[in-house]
Amino acid sequence: MEVLLTGATGFIGANVVRLLLAEGHRVRCVVRQPNRCTAGLDLRLLPLPLRDQPAEIDALAHAMEGCDGVMHLAGLFDPSPGGADRMREVHVDATRALLAAAQKAGVPRFLTCSSSITVGFGPLSAPGDEDSPLDADLIYGRRGALRAYHDSKAEAEALTARWTGGVGVVVNPDFIIGPWDTKPTSGQLILSMGRGWVPVFPRGGKCFQGAEDCARGHLLALQRGAHGRRYLLGSHNLSYREFMQMVARVVGRRAPLLPLPRALSAAAGGAGALLQRVDPHRFAGLDRRVLGAMHQARHRSDARARAELGLSPGPLEPAIEACWRWFVDNGMAG
Repeated sequence: MEVLLTGATGFIGANVVRLLLAEGHRVRCVVRQPNRCTAGLDLRLLPLPLRDQPAEIDALAHAMEGCDGVMHLAGLFDPSPGGADRMREVHVDATRALLAAAQKAGVPRFLTCSSSITVGFGPLSAPGDEDSPLDADLIYGRRGALRAYHDSKAEAEALTARWTGGVGVVVNPDFIIGPWDTKPTSGQLILSMGRGWVPVFPRGGKCFQGAEDCARGHLLALQRGAHGRRYLLGSHNLSYREFMQMVARVVGRRAPLLPLPRALSAAAGGAGALLQRVDPHRFAGLDRRVLGAMHQARHRSDARARAELGLSPGPLEPAIEACWRWFVDNGMAG
């Protein structure tokens, strides 16, 4: 199989590319510029713009000729001024351009990588799934970076579901853990715990999955997913305390002992509102809605991915080990 892929220079994309190559597939990557995620790999790198303009669509269609599928994994969370427009360019405009190009080139299958931010959630006894309702106004507010991220991802999903050129599917990764987390993103908690003892744990919970299983879910969805369907990629519903206990064993630190006080989270959210004016990216994690979410049980089910795609996820601890080992090997743990 030959695939054209965006987002190879990012965390999930780097893992998907390696799985594709390991299984003998040929990969063409649309990139702005190469980085260490693509270095040394047998890839065809294509420095093409992802703009919804006729000339750019023609260039993308030419680049896709002979491909069996397209995987749009490029994504962006940008809390800085103008970030909403930039997120829309990557998630909505680029999706529209790639879909048009794929239809023009006769590519039969298209996959969009969205996010669990568009998927409903619930407690451990009743986790959400791809059909669970989500009140975006209540959860993410009516404005701000999180809402803009949600809305742009949801619109990209809708474009993919309406595509008439072939089979369009969506995957919704949840809290993914593994190597090649260069920023870092979801691995930041692991990195923080490895650098020193973290005494507190958030009261809520999340749905976790290893990056290797997430990459497998992407490939299976491209190959087997039904048109217009979306597939949640998250397999291990754990409290943050349980997850952090697992991390502590891996990195050789004491496990956290005390629940994070809600008042402290509220104070951090207030401070974050000020600090984000100085450096929006560095202090994005201090958004009051992000901090509030850590006190909620946001669990989800991957039953659809298991039943329809045949995804069979492994345990989470090896993914934590792979993530920590990658941080250590790349000089990020000191």
